[in-house]
Amino acid sequence: MRRRRYPPIGDHGLIGDLRTAALVSSEGVLDWFCAPRFDSPSLFASLLDHDRGGHFAIAAEARDPVTRQLYLADTAVLVTRFMTGEGVGEVVDFMPLGEAEAPDDRHRIIRIMRVTRGTVRFRIDCRPAFDYGRAGHRLAVEADTARFGGPEVSAFLQLSGPARMWQDGTGVQGEAELGQGGLAAAVLTVCHDPAAGPPEPMTEAELRRAFRSTYDHWHRWLSRSRYRGRWQQMVNRSAITLKLMTYAPTGAPVAAVTMGLPERIGGERNWDYRYTWVRDASLSVKALLDLGLEDEAEAFRRWLGARVHKGGTVTGEPLQIMYRVDGDPSLEEQVLGHLEGYRGSAPVRLGNGAAGQLQLDIYGEAVFALSHAADLAQLAGYDGWRNLSDLLDWLARSWDRPDEGIWETRGGRRDFTYSRLMCWSAFDRGIRLAAELARPADVAAWTAARDAVFHQIMERGWSERRGAFVQHFDGEVLDAALLLMPTVGFVSPKDRRWLSTLDAIEAGLVSDSLVHRYDPQESPDGLSGDEGTFSLCTFLYVGALARAGRLQAARYAFDKMLTYANHVGLFAEEIGPTGEQLGNFPQAFTHLALIAAALSLDEELDRAGRA
Repeated sequence: MRRRRYPPIGDHGLIGDLRTAALVSSEGVLDWFCAPRFDSPSLFASLLDHDRGGHFAIAAEARDPVTRQLYLADTAVLVTRFMTGEGVGEVVDFMPLGEAEAPDDRHRIIRIMRVTRGTVRFRIDCRPAFDYGRAGHRLAVEADTARFGGPEVSAFLQLSGPARMWQDGTGVQGEAELGQGGLAAAVLTVCHDPAAGPPEPMTEAELRRAFRSTYDHWHRWLSRSRYRGRWQQMVNRSAITLKLMTYAPTGAPVAAVTMGLPERIGGERNWDYRYTWVRDASLSVKALLDLGLEDEAEAFRRWLGARVHKGGTVTGEPLQIMYRVDGDPSLEEQVLGHLEGYRGSAPVRLGNGAAGQLQLDIYGEAVFALSHAADLAQLAGYDGWRNLSDLLDWLARSWDRPDEGIWETRGGRRDFTYSRLMCWSAFDRGIRLAAELARPADVAAWTAARDAVFHQIMERGWSERRGAFVQHFDGEVLDAALLLMPTVGFVSPKDRRWLSTLDAIEAGLVSDSLVHRYDPQESPDGLSGDEGTFSLCTFLYVGALARAGRLQAARYAFDKMLTYANHVGLFAEEIGPTGEQLGNFPQAFTHLALIAAALSLDEELDRAGRA
């Protein structure tokens, strides 16, 4: 079975069971999967090392078949089609949900092979590599079942497949030849309970029930969305993607399901994004509420409230910028030197050293999330309010200091304007909440801090020469993060200074409607090399244009940006110079920003009476 050494990052679809997820390439290769959680060690990771990472491929055995990949509409059921001279075959991939959902100690990937025309021979090649390819495994093959024993006695994989499978080194191969209407399946089960016996192979009836249960689950879930705007297909896909990237037991979304995918091919900007960023997740709350997905917003707020209450950060601050999905603050960074990295992009990092950074903006985003509760008084109660009040009391004493900023630069601390902006937002919303809920608070101290931050931004964060708000107080570098200034209410979207800043960002950071987050040549960030345009920032730019009344430019920029989505509507973190997806994939912040931009643009177009 031939397969590309490294498919493009964007050449994948995503499947998952709301606890973990897998990537499947358009050639039918499952090349990224960690279990039992998003941040667990990998079982398949050939995206990071073709030879050592492990893969699970199912493809038509034919010379140069034509392949296509799509989702069944409004679901996370992925279909990879193979068109050959002898016939047309499909591989239908999903992780069961609904009535067919696997027990908590197991995760199941179902890969159904079927033929819609002629005859197709499918070839299976399954080669797991436990613990990022660092651990060996035991293998036993019996008839149509293969069992891979992992480094822990209790951990094993079981592959139940077609009638014919055989051992091939440390992996297994199999094949199934099907005629029109024929169906077969390869079912991969991950087991972590030492008391659990091997799962029974699924019958055809059970496979069909699992498919229908999962299909219906996604349709029921998406029916809760209120969005009926102009870009329903893309907004629905982004909502499903965000749901797939949320750890159901805690409500915490991960920034991406992958680690180590490069922001520049061959570069060193290769980070582990399988954790929950307070910033990213907090800003998702309003978008989820606007879509009508209140359960997801409430679940994250409970998770966030627990972090505020518990403390215990590695930094000693009340919050840290990211956590594991279960709230564990320990994310020690290490380099996996045995992996070559995607297309040689090393180092591959496990964990994230930025967890120990000081980024004061997260307090503004946390308060922003909590302030959008459907019933904050019931959600927080007295104890919750006291935790929030104590947090703002601490911030009133601690906001005026340099930090590493939103972009997690590794070039030293600065007085970042965006960090000050979000501190202002924290105080502003805290003051409003105290009045709205009639709760005790040191409103005088919060007001004094809010006003001091405001004056500091206006006096030190504004550059007369550039006619713009700038990245930090010691320079005149532009920063696309400041596109959120009108969103949090610091300035009017049509304020003179803001429109001038928008013009400066357009002239300095925008290239063919795509937006760079900042210029690392003007503002060294402690890392070598450059990066692509930042998809999050492009969608923020669309929203800023729309609110500024520049509707034609906003709509054109949005429509152009949608053309950079991959073949199934997914976005990575960045876009490269020839339109390729770069960075970890898919990225939650990008899909969140897409939803927010669509909502803003719909609102402004409706207000202007445009179709």
